[in-house]
Amino acid sequence: MIAYKSLAAGFVLSASVIAASLPARAADIVDTAVNAGSFNTLVAAVKAAGLVGTLKSKGPFTVFAPTDAAFAKLPKGTLASLLKPENKSKLASILRYHVVAGRYDAARITGAGAKRYAITSVQGSRIAVDLRSGVKVSGANVTKTDIATSNGVIHVIDSVILPPQRHASSARRQH
Repeated sequence: MIAYKSLAAGFVLSASVIAASLPARAADIVDTAVNAGSFNTLVAAVKAAGLVGTLKSKGPFTVFAPTDAAFAKLPKGTLASLLKPENKSKLASILRYHVVAGRYDAARITGAGAKRYAITSVQGSRIAVDLRSGVKVSGANVTKTDIATSNGVIHVIDSVILPPQRHASSARRQH
């Protein structure tokens, strides 16, 4: 009987040692942003836009994440206006412009072979990538790269990027 208890205790101890030596599972994009502490505005916007479920899904996604300081650069009143329920679709469009389907780590972004190119956001518009002086996406500087999450990667940017304005149909002609 004592031998069985010792054997069982050994298995428990071995399992504890193995579990302690395994790397902790990375949190998803939303939880990683919450835990970082510098994306409070982004997280509030994601919640207001109803995108939490999407950014917690399997992915993978690449998020160009503006910091709280980046949101503070927006013109006065812009953020408050975007967070209103009646502007939910506009806010969601702006936030989806910060997301690319797939995992684009820094090596993939900088190893593209071209100094300027574009990648398509989940919003549908193209994000301009410029490698000529650092790394810029649609004019924002990438300040930190490769924050790994369970469902993608986050790159920190210093400005909120806005999708290009879609122009009215060119079918209208002046007579």
